[in-house]
Amino acid sequence: MDVIFYIAVPYLIWEYGRDVVGDYAAILVSSVPGIVYTCYRFFAEKQFNITGLFILGSLVLDNVADILSGSAEGTLRNDIYLGLFFVIIHLFAFIIKRPFSLYFAVDFAYMLGYKRKDSLWLYFQKGIFKWFQIIQLCFIIRGLFMAGLTAFLLQRYSVDGYGKMLIYKQVLGWFFSILITGLFIYINIPIQKFFESRLDSPEGNEKKQQF
Repeated sequence: MDVIFYIAVPYLIWEYGRDVVGDYAAILVSSVPGIVYTCYRFFAEKQFNITGLFILGSLVLDNVADILSGSAEGTLRNDIYLGLFFVIIHLFAFIIKRPFSLYFAVDFAYMLGYKRKDSLWLYFQKGIFKWFQIIQLCFIIRGLFMAGLTAFLLQRYSVDGYGKMLIYKQVLGWFFSILITGLFIYINIPIQKFFESRLDSPEGNEKKQQF
């Protein structure tokens, strides 16, 4: 479904629609399938939490930037600036040690039936928290790579290379998604070690910190 709505349909709209409606309109129209698909998943999965709000907010900002761009080239350049803007947000969360990755994990655990306050306490424990910071760092690196790739392709191919951008950026996005997902899965190992250490320790009833 991701391939269909994020690559195949937008690519077909771009290739066969640009001669009819122009480059700028073709870019805007090609983003519609991804928007509809993202909104459907948002409401179908009931992601009314930090994760869902972050996705929806990103979607709104991205499309407002596209509409205000005024041209095809302006749209692509604004994508670069918006990507760097999100890098700054992720970097700020990393610096103040409130990584979005941790709150995304809390939302996921809540969907599985775990209380948010319990997950927050667990994920902020030493030995576990650092992995969320590593994932947050991956978000930052991904944003820099995506912005850099868009700038490189725009400079090399101009607007005519938009079809290539769709493919290259999606492939790069998949690479980072696999990496980040793998790190999220790996976090289960330090979590398991944490519980094992508490079972082995007579002081396993320390007071929970408030977040």
